[in-house]
Amino acid sequence: MNNSSKFYSVQEAKKKLESYCAYQDRCHKEVTDKLKEMRMIPEAIDQIVGELLADNFLNEERFAKSFARGKFNIKKWGRNRIVSELKLRQISKYNISIALKEIEEETYLNTLNDLAQKRFFQLTETNILKKKKKLADYLLYRGWESQLVYEKLKELF
Repeated sequence: MNNSSKFYSVQEAKKKLESYCAYQDRCHKEVTDKLKEMRMIPEAIDQIVGELLADNFLNEERFAKSFARGKFNIKKWGRNRIVSELKLRQISKYNISIALKEIEEETYLNTLNDLAQKRFFQLTETNILKKKKKLADYLLYRGWESQLVYEKLKELF
């Protein structure tokens, strides 16, 4: 049955959102978007979000930390990309700075090194300048800081 044609009571919606949040950490924006999708009125949305916060189903700091860890460890994103994605999800600057502390500096630099070397050897480009640009674009797109990327390029070329 399609979500948009069904109507939910506040309790039904809360139960649905509890399992939604228990499955994976969610941010406030995802939860409110889901409730709007379920056609809940603003007063009900506020009430449900408040109860989810009180019952610790919704915790923005926990979400930001697990998001930063996951995107760094699994997708090998740099800090810039993580920060912009968290901002898209309307996470506070305070929680973003706490989330970035989840990534150890040494691990961060080692990951950049491994990623750059792996990509360097994957690129078949024979023109050195084009190869350099492709590698830089790849790392910058993944959110690695430009000064780190350019230092890495000097090292590799």
